[in-house]
Amino acid sequence: MNFLNNLNFFMVLGFIGQFFFSMRFIVQWVASEKHKKSVVPLAFWVFSVLGSFLLLIYAIYRKDPVFILGQAPNLLIYFRNIWLIKHPKQ
Repeated sequence: MNFLNNLNFFMVLGFIGQFFFSMRFIVQWVASEKHKKSVVPLAFWVFSVLGSFLLLIYAIYRKDPVFILGQAPNLLIYFRNIWLIKHPKQ
């Protein structure tokens, strides 16, 4: 595997970010199975923030505008969903 020769801190960060981003689907699936209906738990949004943030750092390091524009706006949506969960309308 040639990419292992080029492994650096930012590549590891990118892999960790991708892992977190992927974990959100596992968390959502398990929660939905547990409740026998589609559920999007807080952990889904937390993994979304962690994964997206780390992937954004990796994209900035790579100077990849497509990847940067794909990740940056999503953080706003993820944080907004966390806010809505933590501050429900009375």
